[in-house]
Amino acid sequence: MLQYPDLKTQSKEILDKFDSLWGRLDLDGKRKRLDEIETELSKPDAWQNPERLTPFLREKSDLSGKVATYEALLKSREDLDEWLVMAQEDPNPEVLDELSGQIESLVKQVEASELATLLSGAEDASGAILEIHPGAGGTEAQDWAEMLLRLYRRWCERHQFSVDELDFLPGDEAGVKSVTLQVNGPYAYGFLKAEKGIHRLIRISPFDSSGRRHTSFASVDVYPDAGADIQIEVKEEDIRVDVFRASGPGGQHVNKTSSAIRITHMPSGIVVQCQNEKSQHRNRESAMKVLKARLYDLEIKKQQAMRQAEYESKDAIGFGSQIRTYTLQPYRLVKDHRTNCEVGNVDAVLDGDIDTFIRDYLLHFHAAH
Repeated sequence: MLQYPDLKTQSKEILDKFDSLWGRLDLDGKRKRLDEIETELSKPDAWQNPERLTPFLREKSDLSGKVATYEALLKSREDLDEWLVMAQEDPNPEVLDELSGQIESLVKQVEASELATLLSGAEDASGAILEIHPGAGGTEAQDWAEMLLRLYRRWCERHQFSVDELDFLPGDEAGVKSVTLQVNGPYAYGFLKAEKGIHRLIRISPFDSSGRRHTSFASVDVYPDAGADIQIEVKEEDIRVDVFRASGPGGQHVNKTSSAIRITHMPSGIVVQCQNEKSQHRNRESAMKVLKARLYDLEIKKQQAMRQAEYESKDAIGFGSQIRTYTLQPYRLVKDHRTNCEVGNVDAVLDGDIDTFIRDYLLHFHAAH
């Protein structure tokens, strides 16, 4: 049965979180900026040059959404205050039940708004290009890479993100040698950047007849999807395009024609390939998309290098460089070494339930910067 003292304690906890968050949201500043944009858009000659207005329209759309969210958040806080007063004066079951619902609602809104403040980078709102590569170890590591592929596909399903497979190179016996995914959805990169790094698996190998314990590694790289809105110039003289026959599953046409594309960007040394489409033209488009995403990511790192020590994805895929360890034997635990976040339900994590790790990483990263 609901008790007023318990609900009062819960209310204080969420109201303290609200007060801590509210100071960072700057609702008044956002309202003022919206007014400035409206003034700019209402000028008589404003629409003579529509291209100049594009940034203003995007900013207006973004700010309008935030203002509506923050106003709803403030209203929920005011409602909770009112129900607290009512419950104190008359703690009957109906009032206590409504107060409990108000607390739950405010908790969800505060958590969502808090997470949004952590995704304020210029590239966070974009889609993501995600690559998985196994470390040394042959079939064992390639199977681990495929397990990670399933993990991220399931995570995307949970968040209603669509996934396009840009490149897939199957393993010799099992698993994958490499895979590249395009993840489409709001803030896909902002969330998935938390997964960039080396992932370690400890388990009894299903490929070892002696039943020995094995340690496997795989790297996950994540880049913001440059998309059509970001102009990344790639000069024809700076790239080498190789056409080759696709390997692995894909049907007779894919395997018998030279439709696969490999693009080498000579100034940076970046190499990308795509072989999943039957059309050479489509494969080239996809490969260029990945190349631009990686060049964009490279440029972001250059800009940030003077301000912060960012995680370097060039670490060897091996001991000492992992960001997270998934232990199946002799005990069951997933631990993130950057935040010390631990989850005992390994099966749920491998099924895509990684939001706890992502949230803790974003909080940790935000606190450090």
